[in-house]
Amino acid sequence: MNKKALYPGSFDPFTNGHLDIVRKASALFDEVYVLIGINSSKKRAFDADKMKNAIEKTVEQYGFNNVKVIVYDGLIAAFAKDNHIKYMIRGLRNNMDYYYEENIAEVNKLIDPDMEYVYFRAENVAVSSSMVKELYMYGQDVSSFLPDAVYEVLKSTE
Repeated sequence: MNKKALYPGSFDPFTNGHLDIVRKASALFDEVYVLIGINSSKKRAFDADKMKNAIEKTVEQYGFNNVKVIVYDGLIAAFAKDNHIKYMIRGLRNNMDYYYEENIAEVNKLIDPDMEYVYFRAENVAVSSSMVKELYMYGQDVSSFLPDAVYEVLKSTE
């Protein structure tokens, strides 16, 4: 049986922490979908399609042949159900992330009761997309927190 997993997020931007979660998920699942979710109530800092292309370049560079990147505007649990994906991947930095994710999991289970959540421990707990955006906004070098292709997207917005 083909085991498919979904790793959703805004990935605004996609960090080395996200890449680490993709690496771990790629090793365990036959197919991993990195889903860039579009949240109508949030304004993106970086174009979703440019981020998609950068993530695709990154997963190709690292040889993750079983990873697909998608931009999606809709309910994530519905996407998973429609595509017969039974595993939701989430990265955890701390206990606050865990409680936040568990609340979302409960809502998603209303849509798809068969959905299983798989949590991976984040290696660099200080790195978040929000932190990278803020540092970048104040002119700090964030290149060490991002894959090269993603850093190029940030630089292209200057």
